Amino acid sequence: MKILIIINDAPYGTEKAYNALRLANQLGKDHNTVEVRIFLMADAANCAIANQNTPNGYYNIERMMKLALNKGAKVKICGSCADARGLKNITLIDRAEISNLAELTSWVVDSDKVLVF
Repeated sequence: MKILIIINDAPYGTEKAYNALRLANQLGKDHNTVEVRIFLMADAANCAIANQNTPNGYYNIERMMKLALNKGAKVKICGSCADARGLKNITLIDRAEISNLAELTSWVVDSDKVLVF
């Protein structure tokens, strides 16, 4: 099974990205045959920035994203969303890739389930 998780919200301020990554990581833990794909759009493009520094006791989206990647998830970032936020030349988390709407469209068509946060 292929599950696509589309995240639209900023990494901090709301818990949408946090909950999406909690789900992605639980899928990776409990269902290792499921292919998890994560597509970051709009302000969620900021979820892929490397070297995030959060206060002690506060969740860290970068660590959660790396855990998902280590469990085999694929992470793509909307290129125009990243460009609009000045992220094209910023260091991103390893294995997170800039992508485009055409690839998102292919993922949507090829996925068994699509979840939007």
